[in-house]
Amino acid sequence: MDSKNMRKELESRLATADRKFTYDRDKDQLRVESKKVGKGITVSLSGIVAKWHTENEKAIDEVVYYVEEGLRAMEDTVQLTDHEKKIFPVIRSASFPAEAEEGVPFLIDDHTAETKIYYAYDMGKTYRLIDSRIMEKEGWQASRIREIALFNVRSLGTALKEDQVAGNTFYFLNKNDGYDASRILNKGFLSEMQKKITGTMVLAVPHQDVLIIADIQNNTGYDVLAQMAMSFFASGRVPITALSFLYENGELEPIFILGKNKRSE
Repeated sequence: MDSKNMRKELESRLATADRKFTYDRDKDQLRVESKKVGKGITVSLSGIVAKWHTENEKAIDEVVYYVEEGLRAMEDTVQLTDHEKKIFPVIRSASFPAEAEEGVPFLIDDHTAETKIYYAYDMGKTYRLIDSRIMEKEGWQASRIREIALFNVRSLGTALKEDQVAGNTFYFLNKNDGYDASRILNKGFLSEMQKKITGTMVLAVPHQDVLIIADIQNNTGYDVLAQMAMSFFASGRVPITALSFLYENGELEPIFILGKNKRSE
């Protein structure tokens, strides 16, 4: 499989009368655009090809799903009023785009040096990031969206899976509802988890569909967490950061784990 064949495969699967395709040869990117709204999604073919060599058809299926749901979200109308329960915060990397492709800025808040908080309108199988155009159309202030989103994230389930390695305990939250990483904003949940921790509490949000909470008892625990975070980061559909975070006094502090019993803040 090469970029040329991948392009043909994606165009074949995604083609409808209401869409058009544009290929950027220099960047090896394919753009799929909705004629209805004049907006679209751009995907990197080289990245998909690389993933195809390890995951085969699953790599293509994921991209098709991502594009289909993304275009549907663009075409559907966002109505915040009377749909407050659909507003949630989402965590993104600090380098994530600050505006939509049309140059409309998203509503963004600072979180850590590695992460930022965006806000989303849930549309079932996907969601749409809230931008200034949506806020203006609906007549909503940023403070109202923040308050509702942070309230709603507290309503999400927090059931955890648990694993132990070399005396360290690792908890995984992986509901695959698009808001797993968002649970890091649930201060009540983190406070309750801290009561269970007997060592050092360290968290990781390598991609949007997982939150890792670690009870670190020894240096091996840091190495294991670093390897986990990197593995999840490399495989996630929406990667955030491979770095971990110390949790102390209700605050998150990014740490870089050097490996082999060394770490630095």
